[in-house]
Order: sequence, then structure tokens, then C-alpha cells
Amino acid sequence: MMTNKLLPTSTAGSLPKPSWLAKPESLWSPWKLTGEELVLGKQDALRVALQEQQLAGIDIVTDGEQTRQHFVTTFIEHLDGVDFEERRTVKIRDRYDASVPRVVGPVKRRLPVFVEDAKFLRAQTDRRIKWALPGPMTMVDTLYDDYYKNRKALAFEFAGIINQEAKELEAAGVDIIQLDEPAFNVFFDEVKDWGIACMNRAIEGLRCETVVHVCYGYGIKANTDWKKTLGSEWRQYEEVFPQLQASDVDIISLECHNSLVPMELLGLVRGKKVMVGVIDVANDAIETPEEVANTLREALQYVDADKLYPSTNCGMAPLSRQVARGKMNALRAGTEIVRQELAA
Repeated sequence: MMTNKLLPTSTAGSLPKPSWLAKPESLWSPWKLTGEELVLGKQDALRVALQEQQLAGIDIVTDGEQTRQHFVTTFIEHLDGVDFEERRTVKIRDRYDASVPRVVGPVKRRLPVFVEDAKFLRAQTDRRIKWALPGPMTMVDTLYDDYYKNRKALAFEFAGIINQEAKELEAAGVDIIQLDEPAFNVFFDEVKDWGIACMNRAIEGLRCETVVHVCYGYGIKANTDWKKTLGSEWRQYEEVFPQLQASDVDIISLECHNSLVPMELLGLVRGKKVMVGVIDVANDAIETPEEVANTLREALQYVDADKLYPSTNCGMAPLSRQVARGKMNALRAGTEIVRQELAA
């Protein structure tokens, strides 16, 4: 295993899929392969995504989410009690309509979902690896519940299932397990009432490091339109950071670069490690190393250097491979500038 260096870089998770696996530059792209060809195709895509990260000098690597069609539903597909045929349209995160599966009975996980994929990634690299799972509140928000009729009850069922999967991922050699919880940026009362407790349940008993990723979403129109309504300062994090600071999670992953999040809000999670988004995933402009360095310098006013993990704002699945590569190179180069300043 590679030694831990100061300011270890990582991505939030997803990287563009190769065009032979799925339609590029879009979310929810259907697979172009089936059966055994799909299994091998996903493994080849994972190898490509890993090599892209290693060539860019990323310290903590992921599978690039090459084995997932969607960050929430691919996990749910493997569970009992969910009907993908007779779908319903719901408003996701109070922003956009989507056709989603229905919960029709008790949700259960019969088999591991991503464990074989994680073992495959572990065998390809000696770097620290991070694996992302959907958070319980975001899972509940991406479904139509026709059975429990209670968001909290369903979320706690999901938390137990995530916990089973996370423990097996840890045993497979995953160093960091990430829960994706964009819903934490929207449903503040629920976060306080049961969201944090539910997240703690999902990571209970894990010895590896844990992350919660709370962002403003992929660079899709529904999200960029929503951001325009948030005014001159985005203060959503102010609602949840005090609770996250007191939670069991080790690392808080958030969006910073090109956002209107006031940097001083990072002071609310002092003591936690912070995965700070220094790369904007909502446009194709490739950051300069100096822009990345500037965001990191600002963050260092509120986060100790040994707790700062430079990252991307969110996943890069909707971007072209060329743009994603450029952004990862900028992430490394900008981080290197600040590392040298800290060493001096």
C-alpha cells in the first residue's frame, strides 16, 4: 500500500464511460453489451478508468463507477422488494421528475452487489481505493415507496443493507467507503430527525475510513437551474455541517470550486477530514493549476493540512474523457503547488 502523503487527491467517484460500453457524456446510459461480454467490458472499462487516474497522479483511486449505470438505482436493482417494471414518476430532491422503481415489499440484499468489482479493482493497484455507495436518504428519495409508506423506516432498512455491503467491501480490501448523500443538501429537517442516525447505522462497525459526499449535483440542467435560485451565497451546508461534525463519519466531501459556498462554513466541521471539491464538474473548462491551488489555500484557513483531501465537486460521468483527464491533471498539478508551499 502506498504511504499516505499530505493532501492526497481523489475524485468524487464517477468518470466517463468508454463509448463501447455505454453512450458517453450522459447519465443513465444503457449498456451496449450483454451477458459475459458486459462483465468483461465493465472490467476493461474499470482498468481504463484506473489507468487514467494513475497517469494523472491521483492518490486515492476508484473504479470510476464503470460498473454502475446510475449511482443509486444500480445498487437498488440487486435488492428484493423493488419493482423496476411498473415504475412511478416522482420529484427527485424537490427538483426534477424522474421515472423510478417502486418498493413493493420488504427490501433485502440476498447477494453482494459490488464486492467482486471491488476485489477486481484491489487486484489492479497498490494505491488506496475508495468505493462509493448510495446513502440511505438519497436511496429513499430516488424511489416510489408503495410498501413502508414511511421515509424513515425505509431509510433504516436501507442503512442495514448498506452496512452489510460496506463490511464485505472492507473485507475485500477497500480503504475508504463513501456514502453519496446529495439529499442532505435539501431535506434539512429529515437530516436532523433521522438522516444522521441513519448514516451512522450504515457505517456502524467499519474500521476503514468513511466519507459522506454532500454536493450540489452533477452538471445537468435541473441542478444548474436550481443553483441559480440559491442567491448570492449557498449556505445549505450551514444546516447540516454541525450535525455531520458530531457524526461518526471520518471525512466530509463537499463542493467548493466555482460554487457560492462561503469557505468559512468549513469551520463548522473542524476536526473532521474534509474532501474539498476544487474541480468544477458542471462545465468543460479545465481549471489551471493556480485556480486549484487558490481554492486549496482558501480551504487551508479552515482545515488543517493533514485533514485536507483535494477532490472534484462531484462525479465526471457526463463529461468527455478528454475533459475529465485534463481536470484530473489540473487537480494533481494544483495540489502539488500547495504541497510544495507547505513543505517550505
